[in-house]
Amino acid sequence: MNRLWAPWRYQYVSGKLRGCFFCRYVKEKKDRSHFLIQRSKHSFSLLNIYPYNNGHVMVVPKRHVCDLELLTPEERADLMDLLIETKRLFQKVLKPHGFNCGINFGRVSGAGVADHLHLHLVPRWNGDTNFMPITGGAKVISQSLKALYDLLSREQKKRRQNSPRKVKRR
Repeated sequence: MNRLWAPWRYQYVSGKLRGCFFCRYVKEKKDRSHFLIQRSKHSFSLLNIYPYNNGHVMVVPKRHVCDLELLTPEERADLMDLLIETKRLFQKVLKPHGFNCGINFGRVSGAGVADHLHLHLVPRWNGDTNFMPITGGAKVISQSLKALYDLLSREQKKRRQNSPRKVKRR
């Protein structure tokens, strides 16, 4: 298996970060540096900095809970509404052929952040599972997070100008 140098992951795997980064990001209001895409009353969405695919985004409740059943009905509805809004945004900007959507409940299920619920939305394209993961043991992602964030921000700005929707955005 080939090894890819990924020094940006060191902070995550070494456990040097303290506290919940989701809670910190939503409070800090540094949306661009944290790649935070959208905010609603009870939720927010942000790009995953360790993406499975280009456009891998997470939709997160603002309140620190580990399970859907701990959210109020209003929070659950807001989370789902923001998931739909985020999916529409990514459909417009990236034009994927489909999406994977998932939740990992607990560390053994694969949750990197097990104590703060979050939904993964991963855009998919025909042929995006090419030879690299199989023969090279590597995944190629062709767009930087900053470039993607800027594209999404421009589309968000257009939507705000053309829509009376009440979802608070970036």
